[in-house]
Amino acid sequence: MVRALAVLTVRNEAAFLLEWLAHHRAIGFSDFLVFSNDCDDGTDAMLDRLAELGHLTHVRNTGPFDGGVQWAAMKLADKHPLVQKADWILPLDIDEFVNIHTGDHTLSALFDALPDATAITLTWRLFGNGGIAHFEDRPICDQFTNAAPAITNWPWRANMFKTLYRNDGTYGKLGVHRPRNPDPAKLPDAKWFDGEGRPLPEMFSRQRIFSNMGQSNFGLVQLNHYPLGAMESYILKCDRGRAVHGEDKLGMDYWVERNFNTDKDTSIAATAPERDKELADLMADAALNDLHHSAVRWRKERFSQLMMEEPNRALFARLVMTPPSRPVQINAARFLTRFANLAHQRQN
Repeated sequence: MVRALAVLTVRNEAAFLLEWLAHHRAIGFSDFLVFSNDCDDGTDAMLDRLAELGHLTHVRNTGPFDGGVQWAAMKLADKHPLVQKADWILPLDIDEFVNIHTGDHTLSALFDALPDATAITLTWRLFGNGGIAHFEDRPICDQFTNAAPAITNWPWRANMFKTLYRNDGTYGKLGVHRPRNPDPAKLPDAKWFDGEGRPLPEMFSRQRIFSNMGQSNFGLVQLNHYPLGAMESYILKCDRGRAVHGEDKLGMDYWVERNFNTDKDTSIAATAPERDKELADLMADAALNDLHHSAVRWRKERFSQLMMEEPNRALFARLVMTPPSRPVQINAARFLTRFANLAHQRQN
C-alpha cells in the first residue's frame, strides 16, 4: 500500500474540515497530519476527536511563529514520524482540493500515469465567489463551480502550484508550495512533471512555485482552489488573518485577484459519491456531528459580531458591489508576466 500523506494547517475552519477530509480520503490519501493554532470555533476539539477515531494525527502549533504560522507548522512536520514513513507528501490548505482527471480519479491512477515522477505540480484553478453572499452549510465543491479559464495569463498567482512529491530523500524539508533542502547527490535524477504529464525543466526541481503561463496545466490533475467562498466567509477569513504572511491584511486586492467566474468546472463531482459516503460516515459519529454544527453556529454568530464594526461593514458592502474579475487581455498579460519573471529571478 502506498502511504500518501496530506499536511494541513488550520485555524477556525471546523465547518469545512469534514468535507475536506472526506474528499481526500475518497481519492486515496492514507494519512493526515494536521496542525491547529488559536482556535475559537472548536476546530482543535474536532481534530482531537478525529484523532481519537484514528482518522488523522493532530498537533497543536503553539508557536513561536517566526516566518508565519504555516512555516512554523512545516518545521514541526519535518520531524514528525508520519513524514518519515510517507511514500508521497503534499502540503495543502483547507480551501484546496486535489482534483484528478485520469483513470478512476484517485491518487493510484495519477501515480500509474506518471510512474517515473519524483514530483508532480498541482496547479491552482481559482474558483470565484459566484455572487454568493451568505455562508451555507453545504459542501464547498458543490456550491462554487465558477472558475478562472483553463489558461489564465494574469495574475501570475493564478498559476501557482502545490507539489505532490515522492519522499525518497531527494528533499529533506517540507515547504508550503514545494519541497526544500534538496540533496545535491539526488537532485540530478529528480523528475518533475506538470499536471498535463509533461516533463518539466531542471529549474523546477530547484526553485519554481508557479507553472508556465499561456497553456493548460490541468490534463491529468489540478488543484481546485476556493480562496474566497461566500462573502460572509471572506469577512471571517480577513478576521482570521493569513497563515503564511501574517503581517499582510486581506482586503479587496486579494478578492479581485481571485474572483474569476468566467468558466464552469464541475469535474470534481466525479468523486462526489465517494466523498459523500466518507462524509456520512464521519457525521455518523455523534461528537463530530455536534462539533460540526457548533462550528456552523459559531461562524454565523461571529459574522454578526464583525458587522458591528464599520471597517467590516464597508468591506462587505464592497464585496457585494464589486463585479467579478475579468481575465487580463493577452498583450497586457505578456507585459506583466515579463516583469514578474524578472522579479522572481532576482529573488532566487
